[in-house]
Amino acid sequence: MTGPRHLLRAGLACLLLALLLVPLGGCGTDIARSAACERFLSVLEPGYARIESLRWRHHEGTLNPEDTLNNVRGEYRLTGSGLTRWIRCDFAAEAQEDGSFALTRLETDREGVFSPVQRHMLFLALRLAGPAPDRPASPWQPAAYFLQQLLNALTVASPYALLAVGFTLIYGIIGRINFAFGEMAMLGAYVTVLLAVLVGEAGGALGGALNNPLLLLGLLIAVMAITGLYGWQTERLVFRPLRHSPSHAVLIAAIGLSIFLQEGVRLVQGTRDRWLQPVFTGRYRIADSGDFAVYASLGQLILIATASLLLAVLLTLLARHRIGRAIRACGEDARMTALLGVNVNRTVALCFAIGSAYAAAAGLLLALYYGGVNFHMGFLIGFKALAAAIIGGIGSVPGAILGALVVGMLETFWSAYFTGAYKDVSVFALLAVILIFRPHGLLGRPPGRGD
Repeated sequence: MTGPRHLLRAGLACLLLALLLVPLGGCGTDIARSAACERFLSVLEPGYARIESLRWRHHEGTLNPEDTLNNVRGEYRLTGSGLTRWIRCDFAAEAQEDGSFALTRLETDREGVFSPVQRHMLFLALRLAGPAPDRPASPWQPAAYFLQQLLNALTVASPYALLAVGFTLIYGIIGRINFAFGEMAMLGAYVTVLLAVLVGEAGGALGGALNNPLLLLGLLIAVMAITGLYGWQTERLVFRPLRHSPSHAVLIAAIGLSIFLQEGVRLVQGTRDRWLQPVFTGRYRIADSGDFAVYASLGQLILIATASLLLAVLLTLLARHRIGRAIRACGEDARMTALLGVNVNRTVALCFAIGSAYAAAAGLLLALYYGGVNFHMGFLIGFKALAAAIIGGIGSVPGAILGALVVGMLETFWSAYFTGAYKDVSVFALLAVILIFRPHGLLGRPPGRGD
């Protein structure tokens, strides 16, 4: 564990960075879909080169969450015409091997819904027409695109940071990694879905109920409390009896707990994805280069702000409160801490509860933002959060936050400028490089200096 002054300074720096970027969320998936949909305008609109004020957004008002997440609607005007036209494109949920999205539905205000035959003829017309006419590009477009990806990275990094601090708290106090934290996030996501459905049934429309800030805060507290209690019990029943056993025993127990949680949810909830009705659908344009606009969605703003607030609370707790001092003391020397009158077992159990609660908060944010949960969602996000904790320096809470920012930026920029299929490879390749050249991480302390 790091000292209180270093912890507070690094924490305030991370918090300041997060708060500066809170108003700047974005949505990167629209870029590829919008570009694909715009290609059809070169055939549908003879005056394509005279298009002005083209703006893209998600089509709202549908009851199918998957449909809401995977379509775009463009509104445009031709120079000299006072009429506003629109085109809507629906795409498959999963990208194809080349990174493109398969078109499943096409609709315009004049032609209505295109039949499969009409869509096929449109694709043939695109091939014969060749590339669409170039429109003057703004010199600010690359900067706007870079800003959009930078903001997307903060959105991706927020749940990683909440999970990474859970990993680093447990490692800092017992020197072991709890591989079940990804599944704790999955458990929190399922609890979120169940409680949200109950709130929706009790209060009417689900989206309207959860848009109430007090209900949303109550849902967050309930999810963190339930999953935190589960984490407390797992420490007492699984990890405490093995605390002084060889490291392999604890490792096997953690992997077993992960499999137990994953399979338990699969047996109880089934293998189908569970979807929530979209809750935060508002979007705000925060920058515009003329032909590329940077957008922030309400869901992203809430996700970033909630994660920033929770991380600030944790950093303050560790630096200022007696519970934080007890956690850091147990991490330094548990036997001496016990001799000074601190209840080590209770402190370790509380640390497990806090870590599990923060993992549950990550699961809640993922469920409300993306809308869907499944029993295996915690596997990959758990490993990425662990990679973030190791990159930042496992055992250092500010390091875990920094590592999450690094992983989020690497994922986002790799997908934006290179082949998106290899973004996970890039993350774990960076982890390998860090382990080779700086095994203790970016902010971690090397062993052998009085630890």
